[in-house]
Amino acid sequence: MKKYLSMLLVGVTALVAVSAAQAGAIDDAVKRGTLKVGMDPTYMPFEMTNKRGEIIGFEVDILKAMAKAMGVKLELVSTGYDGIIPALLTDKFDMIGSGMTLTQERNLRLNFSEPFIVVGQTLLIRKELEGTIKSYKDLNTADYRITSKLGTTGEMVAKKLISKAKYHGYDNEQEAVLDVVNGKADAFIYDAPYNVVAVNKVGNGKLVFLDKPFTYEPLAFGLKKGDYDSINFINNFLHQIHEDGTYDRIHDKWFKDTAWQKDME
Repeated sequence: MKKYLSMLLVGVTALVAVSAAQAGAIDDAVKRGTLKVGMDPTYMPFEMTNKRGEIIGFEVDILKAMAKAMGVKLELVSTGYDGIIPALLTDKFDMIGSGMTLTQERNLRLNFSEPFIVVGQTLLIRKELEGTIKSYKDLNTADYRITSKLGTTGEMVAKKLISKAKYHGYDNEQEAVLDVVNGKADAFIYDAPYNVVAVNKVGNGKLVFLDKPFTYEPLAFGLKKGDYDSINFINNFLHQIHEDGTYDRIHDKWFKDTAWQKDME
């Protein structure tokens, strides 16, 4: 009997240990009172820093609504995009909310929520190339220089689909766009929502926006592998805000209204 009870106790202890190990990011955030989200705030209009140093944007507002639904505060942890997955895996924050495309490669390292929006890669080209460059295929020659942001799907697409062109990436989007504005590069490859803003805000009349997306890119929140309880919560939250009007209100604020752009000057 003693041996049986001892084995039972060991089993219960192991079960408690496994349960504790499986506590998810959302549960941890609720206990802590703060949802910590890793974010590189350079991606208009998803996450960006305004003239007062505040991080604002479409994805930020979705995360604020999520934190409110959880009854916790939102803490945004500014993180370089090329190091954002390692930072999550070493517990620097609870989840990634940084305009991240759900790719199969990333999905091998992370769990993702359902997409909160679908975008695609588009082009900003030098005005002098209008009519000559009609799609990304026209850039696929050693005669052209292209750019994007390091670590993003813009860079991946540039190297995969436009591999014959000369490529140079930058740590942030604006530097890369300015390379095209200043004639040092011929095209900038990036997500449509960013380019639709950047063509006027950064372009200075020197860029042409080829607005037809040539990739399919669902953006989603990234969490550690195996955190299914957190994925369940986030997916249900996304369904709720789509149905109660919250998502449409936030979307229109950032994609239909331009008032926020004054806060960036």
